[in-house]
Amino acid sequence: MKTFHLTVAKVGENLYDADAVSASLPGSEGMFQILAEHEPFVSELVPGEMHIKAPDDRIHRFELSRGGIAEVSRNQATILL
Repeated sequence: MKTFHLTVAKVGENLYDADAVSASLPGSEGMFQILAEHEPFVSELVPGEMHIKAPDDRIHRFELSRGGIAEVSRNQATILL
């Protein structure tokens, strides 16, 4: 199972910093999913729910009350809330 490194952070707090199999996020143009080896991009996030699937098949859920920014490059993703 391919993975990528994912960091989810907000000012003063790291919410997730580990490998992930996938991340589903609420983007400004609808829901999108990040997978391993995804093409580089930057996207605005809107309020909604984010789901992260970890390599052990656990699902981590986060509520995005204010949106944020997602940046993906070189098999890693950073989500700033």
